[in-house]
Amino acid sequence: MRTPTGGAGHGTATAGERLSGAERLMSIGTVLGQLRAEFPEVTISKIRFLEAEGLVEPRRTPSGYRKFTQEDVERLAQVLRMQRDHYLPLKVIREHLDAVARGEQVQLPAQGSPRDQVASGSGAREPAPWEAFGEPRTAARVGRAELLAAAGVSEEELVEWESYGLLVQDAAGAFDAEAVTLARLVADLGRFGLEPRHLRAMKAAAEREAGLVEQVVAPLRRHRNPQTRAHAEATAKELAELSVRLHATLVQMALGVRLT
Repeated sequence: MRTPTGGAGHGTATAGERLSGAERLMSIGTVLGQLRAEFPEVTISKIRFLEAEGLVEPRRTPSGYRKFTQEDVERLAQVLRMQRDHYLPLKVIREHLDAVARGEQVQLPAQGSPRDQVASGSGAREPAPWEAFGEPRTAARVGRAELLAAAGVSEEELVEWESYGLLVQDAAGAFDAEAVTLARLVADLGRFGLEPRHLRAMKAAAEREAGLVEQVVAPLRRHRNPQTRAHAEATAKELAELSVRLHATLVQMALGVRLT
């Protein structure tokens, strides 16, 4: 909690003290300039996103403008560094920094990778979208026979789904590992009378969402710095998870039901 200056019991701040306090408060543009020295890919939108996720709490002027302290800037740098160097989810980063702020002796969560973000000491990592449906990610590609066996579907069903573009195999006849989860979901929806032709709109919406994510991470993937390029993959994963959560919430609100 921030302590106001010039409050009861603290006396009246002098003009010099008020000026010094004002100098320590920075606009979001100034903060962006400081962070970009180490994190050239950071944007104002990213800073606002981190604020919305509870990673930093800038002050607000009466007119609603954000004002950051140097401590805020250092905390933002820590967050961005832990994302870039350790590929940690924001939830784990927030828990770690909050524990440090409370004076607890905690170790930095174990370093992971963009596809295997494991945290130790501060709690388990958030499940990836495919894990939410009980399907752990295994091999990068699966063969046709393997897909049919794992998903428990027939060749006729798979051929029909392919005709609608719901599942696509590569030149070698293999599918992405998530195709197993996708096939099971399509089969489950089919039991309620939802046919592949009904699901094309969902696939088109997913592709549009993926396009938005790609717009954000494409500049990072083209960056010369290999760490920045690696950070692009972690960013894409994080955006994908947020997109999945947003989509689920929107459907839930539209139906007027709770999913959990």
